[in-house]
Amino acid sequence: MTNQINTNSTVFQAKGITKVYDMGEVQVHALRGVDMELYPGELVVLLGPSGSGKSTLLNILGGLDTATEGEVSYYDKKLTMASEQELTDYRRFHVGFVFQFYNLIPSLTALENVAVVTEIAKDPMKPEDALDMVGLGDRINHFPAQLSGGEQQRVAIARAVAKNPAVLLCDEPTGALDFTTGIVVLEVIERINRELGTATVLITHNADIADMSDRVIRLSNGLISSVQRNEHKKAPQELHW
Repeated sequence: MTNQINTNSTVFQAKGITKVYDMGEVQVHALRGVDMELYPGELVVLLGPSGSGKSTLLNILGGLDTATEGEVSYYDKKLTMASEQELTDYRRFHVGFVFQFYNLIPSLTALENVAVVTEIAKDPMKPEDALDMVGLGDRINHFPAQLSGGEQQRVAIARAVAKNPAVLLCDEPTGALDFTTGIVVLEVIERINRELGTATVLITHNADIADMSDRVIRLSNGLISSVQRNEHKKAPQELHW
């Protein structure tokens, strides 16, 4: 299935997003007025150095944090006006998260780690199908300690997509992995975006990874410094760093 990016509607619409953290007597401005959109089926890379505001922006889009000022809409729902219960339901049913560290439950098998999510989702995949999609259909009964770092990250991705989320938010998903393993993980993320049409945002400080995206949004010091559309996307196996 080929992704058709529909620019007539938006998954996310963020306007004037600021985030200020009070650190005792010091205020830290993580975001300083960010505007951005995410379109259905799109794969966007948020690129920037540590401290540029990438993770703060992702957490606000995902309902894990709230903006100090500004407005964020998910389709026609204003997240900035949502109650705690509404944000919980939003995270549970609409968003899949992938982090740098896998956060798997050590005492559960790969299958059981994915089932933890599918048991509370509204319209989930079968856990076996999600693990098949990330190439781990033969490892479903293995515990995290029996899996490599890349395999654990693929279980984490399977867990994130098994609920059939509209959005997949990935925060440095290859940050703890070597190059070869990182490419395998990026191939999985790209496949999910392409085959399922899941709108995907991927945070990285690695400029080379940006070449696989539809758009690259660069952040610096809490502001968007540039937005670039890739006319010729690279496949993950074409990337080098």
